[in-house]
Amino acid sequence: MTAGAVAEVLHVPGLSAYVEEVESALEDAVAWAGEMVVGAAGAETLRSGGKRLRPMLVFLSAPVAGRGGPGLVAAGCAVELVHMATLVHDDQLDAAPLRRGRPTVWAAHGADAARATGDYLFARAFAGLCATGDMPAVSTLSDACLALARGEVLQRAQTGDPATTPDQYLERCRLKTGRLFAAAAMLGARFGGLPGDDVARLGAFATALGLAFQIVDDVLDCDGRPDTTGKPLGTDLLDGTITLPLILGARRDPAVAGVIARGAVPEDVLPTLARVARARAVTDARAEAERHADEALAHLATLDGGLDTAALTAVVRGAVDRNA
Repeated sequence: MTAGAVAEVLHVPGLSAYVEEVESALEDAVAWAGEMVVGAAGAETLRSGGKRLRPMLVFLSAPVAGRGGPGLVAAGCAVELVHMATLVHDDQLDAAPLRRGRPTVWAAHGADAARATGDYLFARAFAGLCATGDMPAVSTLSDACLALARGEVLQRAQTGDPATTPDQYLERCRLKTGRLFAAAAMLGARFGGLPGDDVARLGAFATALGLAFQIVDDVLDCDGRPDTTGKPLGTDLLDGTITLPLILGARRDPAVAGVIARGAVPEDVLPTLARVARARAVTDARAEAERHADEALAHLATLDGGLDTAALTAVVRGAVDRNA
């Protein structure tokens, strides 16, 4: 989210206090292992920061009158722990040296520690949510985690394949990003007391929001500022991760497709990203993100139930207008 959008959303009554409660719950969750390596690595991951967008989405998806329940903190903590776990595992799979400008768990502690830390964070997420006694909520989060795993399998299958289609990419993003956004919104709605139909509509809203968010993330890997994003340009290109701007660029420029197919080296990054930009692939990918943002807002327009739709709209705009 942009700084302005974050500031606007944090003015929502009760949100800052809620985020502080979630932060405290996250600290307790990662500290459970004491001085074991997974506890230390989990604490490092927590200290690396993040937007805490998913916990904020939990809170904002609850109706204003239903934001006092303890389940909201447990849900916000759980979805953020799952998100943290996926980042630790992704960094290990990608052999990524940095995350938000800091050494990854893989880089600092090795592959075995990264796998164990990710597993530990997943376990703590479900332990906290199970403590609420709400098994349908646990099922919502577990379904999202299964989708994450399916999305990761798709990403590995698409690695280095310039023939990947936009639809295949979007399905991967729906599984890897959209479904966890949806779980956050649905958990907030459920613990906030919304009826089942509205819970489902909020899930559709958040899925579209997650797609817009992920596309912008992938665009920033092509034209963002490393001092803002916390990682060098072209990380996806070097990893062989096929993103929408690279897919569109490969369709329009055989040289881009050739680099992706043979595997990029560092010297390829800037010339290839320049070709991607000249092919208008970055511009068109941003337009696709806007399309999904519009879809999210259309879902939001069907909801009432005492929701703060202005704040949720600000989240959508912040997700697509950001530079980090």
